[in-house]
Amino acid sequence: MAVDTESRCVVVPALPLPGGCSCGAVRYQITGSPLTFYLCHCTECQRHSSSAFGESLRISAADFEVTGTVQLIERSSESGTRRQGWFCPECGVRIWHGATGSEEINIKAGTLDDTRWLKPAGHIWVRSRQPFVQWEAGALVYETQPEPGYVQLKARWRAMTLTA
Repeated sequence: MAVDTESRCVVVPALPLPGGCSCGAVRYQITGSPLTFYLCHCTECQRHSSSAFGESLRISAADFEVTGTVQLIERSSESGTRRQGWFCPECGVRIWHGATGSEEINIKAGTLDDTRWLKPAGHIWVRSRQPFVQWEAGALVYETQPEPGYVQLKARWRAMTLTA
């Protein structure tokens, strides 16, 4: 699906949303509507993605089905939260991450089979963004971590999305 350029709304494709790693050893499906999509500019996401930011599609963990073997790596984030990341042990692609014990996880959105429909509701950890990165008017922008529960990012995502 694509972004509706007339209303600037995001049209979410029909569920499930499939994705996987680059070698195909890990595949997944998202079976419920995404909660929000944002770009993270923290230095950890820059390192993991070898890019200017990481793309996070936040979903309910209950709406995620994975096949294949994944490897868990744990670390402390810049915000001090204990984070877990799951990677393909064959090709090294990070598929998803989340805080220990959370009911929500972040799919690394570049692993979706179709990414054309994605448009961020906001940007987090912009204090460490690359100087050339800019965002669209109206985007939510956070110097560091958003409020608990990502309430505003989720509300903006709901306001800008339509379901196919």
